[in-house]
Amino acid sequence: MDKNLAIGLFDSGIGGLSVLKQFLKFLPNERYYYLGDTARVPYGNKSEQTVIDYSKQCAEFLISKGVKLIVIACNTASAIALDAVRSITDVPIIGMIEPASKAAVIYSQNGKIGVIGTRATISSKAYQSKINELAGGAKEFEIHSKACPLFVPLVEEGYANHEVTKSIAREYLSDFIDYNVDTLVLGCTHYPLLKQTINEILPNTNLIDSGEHSAIKAIRVLANLGMLVDDSNYIEKTPKIDFYVTDIPATFYELTKVFLDFDVKEPKKIILD
Repeated sequence: MDKNLAIGLFDSGIGGLSVLKQFLKFLPNERYYYLGDTARVPYGNKSEQTVIDYSKQCAEFLISKGVKLIVIACNTASAIALDAVRSITDVPIIGMIEPASKAAVIYSQNGKIGVIGTRATISSKAYQSKINELAGGAKEFEIHSKACPLFVPLVEEGYANHEVTKSIAREYLSDFIDYNVDTLVLGCTHYPLLKQTINEILPNTNLIDSGEHSAIKAIRVLANLGMLVDDSNYIEKTPKIDFYVTDIPATFYELTKVFLDFDVKEPKKIILD
């Protein structure tokens, strides 16, 4: 493959932009395609087979554009469809679950780890399984999970640091204080926007951002393949991103600015079938 090919990311909506933001931070000279399946969001209330079908369609679109790496920037799709997506291509695939789980295993000192996410991600037990798998029996981990379904609409309404969000967060997270967790996995791509609120409630807890750790893993994967863009001469000041969506929601532009901190030009609307 040509190392100048783009990195492709897809999500059921715009939450995956928090993952893209981390990639822009760690790999600023790369070119990106971002696909948001906004016409069929959310994936969390769909059947497993539907999530697999949708995820394969998203991956096939990115493959058709020519990419050197695909990032499943969605915890639900990562939990359910990672193997299915890997089965259709030789392009390296990175999900959210493994990088964040590995970071939790490394960061936790007392072996008590919390995981928050959507109902679909939590009920899949993907994080619990991966954390125990990565520990390999070397250390006993006590894992506590909690679905926090109200966090996503609160973020999308611009209430990330609002008092109502803090009140709901205290309700969701109070058990983690009792459990004495020292590490909390933010198992949804919207949740990094709530770091300030979560830190106020769990001030001594390591917060694991799945987007950050997937970007770090991408550096390793691409470096091992000799596929990193040569950045020895310059750093791009303007991100090189092509945005694709299956629908353009009314709040698209204001939400993308919340996630990325810069204005996004009009995305290309596509149909996935």
